[in-house]
Amino acid sequence: MATSTVSMEQLAINTIRTLSMDAVQAANSGHPGTPMALAPLTYSIWSRVLKYDPEQPLWPNRDRFILSCGHASMLLYSMLHLAGVKNVDHHGKLTGGPAVSLEEIKNFRQLDSKTPGHPEFKFTTGVETTTGPLGQGVTNSVGMAAASQWLGSYFNKPGFELFNFDVYAVCSDGDLMEGIASEAASIAGHLKLPNLCWIYDNNNITIEGDTDLAFSEDVAMRFESYGWNTIHIKDANDVEAITTALQTFKDTKDRPTLIVLDSHIAWGAPNKQDTHGAHGAPLGDEEIRLTKHAYGWPEDAKFLVPDGVLGHFQESLGKRGSELSQAWQTSFEKYKQEYPELARTWMQMEKGELPENWDEDIPTFEASEKGVASRGSSGKVLQSVAKNVPWLVGGSADLAPSTKTLLEFEGAGAFQPNSYGGRNFHFGIREHAMAGICNGMATCHLRPYGATFLVFSDYCRPSLRLASIMELPCIFIFTHDSIGVGEDGPTHQPIEHVSSLRAMPLMQLIRPGDANEVAEAWRTLMKIDDAPCSMILTRQNIPTLDREKYASAEGVAKGAYILADCDGTPEVILMGTGSELSLCVDAYEQLTADGVKARVVSMPCWEWFEKQPAAYQEEVFPSEVAARVAVEMGTDFGWYRYVGSKGKTVTLSHFGASAPIEELTKKFGFTPENVAKVAKEAIAEQTS
Repeated sequence: MATSTVSMEQLAINTIRTLSMDAVQAANSGHPGTPMALAPLTYSIWSRVLKYDPEQPLWPNRDRFILSCGHASMLLYSMLHLAGVKNVDHHGKLTGGPAVSLEEIKNFRQLDSKTPGHPEFKFTTGVETTTGPLGQGVTNSVGMAAASQWLGSYFNKPGFELFNFDVYAVCSDGDLMEGIASEAASIAGHLKLPNLCWIYDNNNITIEGDTDLAFSEDVAMRFESYGWNTIHIKDANDVEAITTALQTFKDTKDRPTLIVLDSHIAWGAPNKQDTHGAHGAPLGDEEIRLTKHAYGWPEDAKFLVPDGVLGHFQESLGKRGSELSQAWQTSFEKYKQEYPELARTWMQMEKGELPENWDEDIPTFEASEKGVASRGSSGKVLQSVAKNVPWLVGGSADLAPSTKTLLEFEGAGAFQPNSYGGRNFHFGIREHAMAGICNGMATCHLRPYGATFLVFSDYCRPSLRLASIMELPCIFIFTHDSIGVGEDGPTHQPIEHVSSLRAMPLMQLIRPGDANEVAEAWRTLMKIDDAPCSMILTRQNIPTLDREKYASAEGVAKGAYILADCDGTPEVILMGTGSELSLCVDAYEQLTADGVKARVVSMPCWEWFEKQPAAYQEEVFPSEVAARVAVEMGTDFGWYRYVGSKGKTVTLSHFGASAPIEELTKKFGFTPENVAKVAKEAIAEQTS
């Protein structure tokens, strides 16, 4: 190929295209059309405007580039390879090797390669968030843009602009059809985030065919109604127009920007351009040859990176990024001298550490038969923790008075348009976007929390799953956790939700049984920096147990512990969580009075219990004790793991009903008398 007749820019763009085509073909799996269409866009962002140092890919003030249409992953992998991004290990250390080598591109979608089918955060350096489920990436980008604004407000000082990074998210028709993206765009427009740019690949193609089958809205007009600046580019190959639009974004200081980019999927493919056949399947060897011919590319060359292309990116992106990151590091060294406390705070955030004595103000709750709703005790603990952990930020889906999650101490403030230093986020009635935005903030080292009613965790679930996949330490607070909601009825009474969240790998589901268990739960979960937590809390008051009579709540850290016991080996073990823990205690007292040797095990977090040594697990649940009863106002799914095949449960196999809680608990058997009765039946069955 004679490079003298092709500009170096065009050569670089076509290298992105052909690497993507070849990798998808070699894997016989993937999406080649979008990388072929968007190579000029990606080239323009990375080579001309992105603030990013390939040699220091975790530089804190780097711009974020998100490929929300993660099915087009080869577009990102090709760029990471050509940009020379260096690999970082799980400890945040540079390994010296590339993030994505040419060999990894050849192993696209193969086992253990750094080029999985969809980009995975923490797995491939340079991937800022896990994408693929459509709408998630753009929603995460809102969290990242908000984090940039919050970090700047908290850390920046005169002469020290430590944080001002921009966020670029490339999205597809599919992203913008998903409801989560609409929620995210709405709140981003309300917040007037000026450092957020979405680029919409308007190619009119989905898997089923042309988008006019189901999508005919004016996207730009929709975003203008959200309060966004919109720009329309009619030719995705026009690098100069793209660059001008990107500069307009950078010059716009009062709102986010949407760039509508008209493109042709599988651009240059003579038989598959503008067809849905190029969306989710390889082009085929013959079509690739014809396409390469159209590009002026050697038709039989595979995985070709022409001379000069790598150097071209080093001279543009590499040189610019290196200068910027080195200047930032120099500035930060001076900052450490002038603002040592703030510098220490940032370094703690970056390492996932907590401030010294962060938990010193966590309250201890006095025993009380009346007690307090665990949402209330959690709210008090949250206030005490947030005062001492300044990067603990969050809010609720318009339910802060009910979830008790509004930070009310002096200086907490609200994160609002043009006032980005507040700790309280008002997400509006946008549960799914709330969870996705929290995920985005967590990638930037904030510790976010989001709150709503447990029954509405269904609206959050895809983002909760991604928080688990990405090992993000987000805190999801779910209140109104059972039929205890009462008169609101079955639509608001979660039944299967606790079990379904327990089934999610890595999710730390915590259902504390009284106020002091709530305190210990917060003390434990705040130390977890590689997994999300779901805190499940009651609306109704639950007794605060007398810890002089019963075991210390410190056992919460082990996930399950013996709360009340008998002399010798118990005849029956009662186990419960949440509001049902005190129910187990009352049943235990009745059984003890009747001469039955019983034990109560509190099980606030199965995940934590499963991490304990086998000897401890045997101590809590002796194998010789087969009579076991689990009590929880939800389904029995999963409980037989602990009660055994011969055990019993006091649970629900149906939806709830609208009535006062006292009537519901009696109707459905959640009374001390019924639990004691079931326990005696379990004993009888074991001895018969």
